[in-house]
Order: sequence, then structure tokens, then C-alpha cells
Amino acid sequence: MTEAPRLTDRKRDAILAAAIAEFRANGFEATSMDRIALRAEVSKRTVYNHFPSKEALFADILVQLWNVSAPERELAYRSDLPLRGQLQELLAAKLRMLNDTHLLDLARVAIAAAIHSPERAQSMVARLGEKEEGLLVWLRAAQDDGKLRGADPAFAAQQLHGMLKTFGFWPQVTMGEPPLSAERQQVVVASTADMFLAAYDRAERE
Repeated sequence: MTEAPRLTDRKRDAILAAAIAEFRANGFEATSMDRIALRAEVSKRTVYNHFPSKEALFADILVQLWNVSAPERELAYRSDLPLRGQLQELLAAKLRMLNDTHLLDLARVAIAAAIHSPERAQSMVARLGEKEEGLLVWLRAAQDDGKLRGADPAFAAQQLHGMLKTFGFWPQVTMGEPPLSAERQQVVVASTADMFLAAYDRAERE
């Protein structure tokens, strides 16, 4: 029998749902903890008991949305499998995450908020950066296995993320373009893998 959520968990979930609705409707600056508490039907003190600040609440929402759209497990490097297939599977998972509609909506809010406070943006980006480490771990393992040329894995991971976001994140966030179709995602993933391996795959370069 599934145990019913505790009251404190239900209140936290209500706060998160209310905050998402407020941020999407009004933006970061216009949203207050009072408005969030009112929508969640809890006291302002309860909101602060769960989240010390509006910035912390917003960052937590972004991380939760990222987690919801992420695969159940990160793809672990396999030395017995071809690089291309592994890389394409990993990139496809990343691109699906980036195309989550709720994440895109709140990314727009985050960018607007960052214009007014670069320091706030650094904190938010740092939290999300933690969710991009899976690719970095995979690249390091492939390099340690001698399959990738001697490049800085962190730099290579940033390149890969940049290529994906060029098609499947920034146009949607800044220009209002729709999320990529499944077919378009496959094209982006395949071309990104081709370009990356042409530069870094030791077997292709030798």
C-alpha cells in the first residue's frame, strides 16, 4: 500500500505548483512570495520554511523540471560498444530535456530575470550546470579508454551542449520557435555526433 504524502510534502508541492504558475504568468520580478503563498493557500511563513528566498525557489523549480524531463539513468560509457551509438543516445536524451515545454517557459523567465541581476543568473546557471555533468563523465571515460583524442573534456562537453542548444533551446527561448519535432531532433543529434567525432574520435583521425 502506497503511503500518503505527508502534510509538509503536500504543502511543498502546492508551493512549487503555485510558484510555477506565478512565474510563468507574471515573470520573476513581478512575482512575490506573498502571491505564491496566496495561490498555494499557505502562509508566507510556510513558504519561507521551505524556501529561504524567491531565488532559491526559482532555482529549485528549474532543477526539478530538469530532473522530470531527464532519463531515469545517465548513459554509462561502454568500452565494448562503438562511440557513435553511445554518443547519439546521450545527445538524444539531452536534446529531449532541452525541448521540455515547461523548462523552456521558465528558461525565458530566468533570462529576463538575469538581465536585471547577473549575480542571480550565475547562481541559477550553476545549479543547472550540475545536471550537465553526465556528458562530461562519459567524455572523460572515453578519453581514458583511448577512444578520444587528448582534448579538455570540459571544453568538449561545452561544445556539444552548445551545438544542441543552437537548434533545440535558444531559438525556442529567444525567438518563440516551437520545440523540435522528433524527426528534427534525430537530424540534429546525428549531425552533432558526426561533427564531434570528426574532430575528436581517435580512430577517425588516424
